[in-house]
Amino acid sequence: MYDIPGFGFGKSVIAGYAAFSKQCGLYVSKGAIASHADDIAAAGLKATKTGVTFSSRKPIPDELVTKLALASRKELGV
Repeated sequence: MYDIPGFGFGKSVIAGYAAFSKQCGLYVSKGAIASHADDIAAAGLKATKTGVTFSSRKPIPDELVTKLALASRKELGV
């Protein structure tokens, strides 16, 4: 997934992550982002089609990371 580090199951990448100078990103499937758009917004975070951006000052809540990873895994069928 985008040549970034990630977590996989079998040959599928469930979630990827990256750090940039001003933000970090968690990258999952499009369906995972879409199905948890309200949770992402409620956490005060920004989302793209395949990722959630955050900072070290405002990290993604652990519960939301779990939801996104499980949804991504489900969408990928693994």
